[in-house]
Amino acid sequence: MSDKTTHFGYKTVNVEEKADKVAEVFHSVAAKYDLMNDLMSGGVHRLWKRVTIEMSGVRRGNKVLDIAGGTGDLTAKFSRIVGPEGAVVLADINDSMLKVGRDRLIDRGVVTNVTFSQADAQHLPFPDNTFDVITIAFGLRNITDKDLALRSMLRVLKPGGRLLVLEFSKPGNPLLSKVYDTYSFSILPKLGKLFADDADSYQYLAESIRMHPDQQTLQTMMDDAGFANTDFHNMTGGVVALHRGVKP
Repeated sequence: MSDKTTHFGYKTVNVEEKADKVAEVFHSVAAKYDLMNDLMSGGVHRLWKRVTIEMSGVRRGNKVLDIAGGTGDLTAKFSRIVGPEGAVVLADINDSMLKVGRDRLIDRGVVTNVTFSQADAQHLPFPDNTFDVITIAFGLRNITDKDLALRSMLRVLKPGGRLLVLEFSKPGNPLLSKVYDTYSFSILPKLGKLFADDADSYQYLAESIRMHPDQQTLQTMMDDAGFANTDFHNMTGGVVALHRGVKP
């Protein structure tokens, strides 16, 4: 075991431990993942994801990679847009999440142009220059080495391909930030306990949001990874930000 450390929420853990600890959280919440998103966002995550799809520029015939795809809501929408000539890969490192997403998409009849991959975003198992669009929604903050993951995403994008990162971020308004903190640390774990009998996982998720880089820092990380034309768009006062970048 190496002596390198990283953050798991507010705790400092060995690098090798983080993936296992994150996996435990998502094994725990997989069955209630959509409920979790509703609790964390007040249901607004559906609007944030709709904006992500609209700003992705996805077209018929495109190949799309949905990393940390969870229960497949983005994948389902992309599947309809790209049509039978296109393809969507729902990827998630967590097999419990992948099973929930696969079962849900099968139940909805969304399988003809969708495949599933249990994949680590830091080491994506796809050839160079494969995808027109990559999305990762509420997943980047759980990755141990975000710089490595961004470079991996750049590698598998086609030249001119686009990455969209949707993630909880830092509100610009101090009053909103205070309200958001109170909700995240005082109310969210209690809701997690009440609705999912799992306060600890929701406590981690709140902490992981606070440890995630702010908007400007993440944009700089995308620049350093090799993306061009990077920008970000705050939503709900910066509670969430959508970052975009293009492979040169």
